[in-house]
Amino acid sequence: MFINRIRADCFRNLEKVDVVLDKRLNVFSGQNAQGKTNLIEAVWLCTGAKSFRGGKDRDFIKIGERIAEINIDFSDKQRKQNITLSIDRNNIRDKLVTQNGVKLKAPSKLFGSLKCVVFTPDDLELAKGSPDNRRRFLDLSISQIKPGFAPVCAKYDAIITQRNTLIKNINMGFADVSELEVWDEQLAKLCAYISVLRYTYSKKLGEFAKRLYEAMTGGKEELTLSYSSTVYTNLEGRTDYSGEMADEYLELLKKNRKDDLRLGFTQAGTHRDDLITYVNGLSSREFCSQGQNRSVALVLKLAQAYILTEETEDSPVVLLDDVLSELDPLRQNFVLNSIDNMQVIITCCDINTIPKDKYSSVYTVSNGKISKINIQNEI
Repeated sequence: MFINRIRADCFRNLEKVDVVLDKRLNVFSGQNAQGKTNLIEAVWLCTGAKSFRGGKDRDFIKIGERIAEINIDFSDKQRKQNITLSIDRNNIRDKLVTQNGVKLKAPSKLFGSLKCVVFTPDDLELAKGSPDNRRRFLDLSISQIKPGFAPVCAKYDAIITQRNTLIKNINMGFADVSELEVWDEQLAKLCAYISVLRYTYSKKLGEFAKRLYEAMTGGKEELTLSYSSTVYTNLEGRTDYSGEMADEYLELLKKNRKDDLRLGFTQAGTHRDDLITYVNGLSSREFCSQGQNRSVALVLKLAQAYILTEETEDSPVVLLDDVLSELDPLRQNFVLNSIDNMQVIITCCDINTIPKDKYSSVYTVSNGKISKINIQNEI
């Protein structure tokens, strides 16, 4: 898969951007706050995912303007496609999204079409940061392969929020404890289904990440992964998420009910699970150096790209937002060599941080405007 052309106007500070990309490595160079990350974010939003920067949708629109527009032409293994995304300040909640000229109900309907893997400096904290980040990483990775998984996760999160609100109301005497039954029955099947898919994906992720980490360290260190469930002691081989597994979680919710009421929230469930990474048998979060944790984060992201390629038989577009400057030359080369057969979009402040033999196309970004430059004249 590769992106042929990106057009964007009034998306954050981008102004009348129109770039045709090379099928290999594309470098966007410029100083901070010029719009490099905005370009990466614009592409990422067209995958159907939420912004990796957070914030409000209103922030997408350039100050003083009413409408922000993004238009992407891309090709997968079967055909050429087009995605447009328009955000109107006067109707901020309803984004206008089209795919090949057909209007979609929501950006999330784009999942599975334009496949990208994004890597930002914040992702370097993936291994040692909050479990929330690793859960989001797993859920997004699975949703790229199975688009129907994202709505299931959203429904689960909504019910957990409602259940926790009900717990508080029960404690204040505004509701009866029997009302929990309705939410618990809905949660049971959702939790079991999410657990099975997360565990299955984590196993494959572990296989790829182990090989990548071994290559990165020259076989001196071993990386292993473990999916830690707050509900199930053993997920290996389990698939009956609508039957026995759902009943097991339902019984656990009943067992924990008094403690949930005392604590004021739901203790057990996929919203409390984690992906544990180990280097040479020790938890990387607790015992590894910053360099080791960065290496773990790198291979997790690379493994995500490899799995997406294997599952869909189409390699994703890799988006590297000012990541290479955070890495030493060894890790820089490892990353670039690992994605050599994929289309790559890289942003950087200093073009000299990228090996000269890797360039395909180079662009300069200044005050929201993007221009292609002659590589030979710049190097």
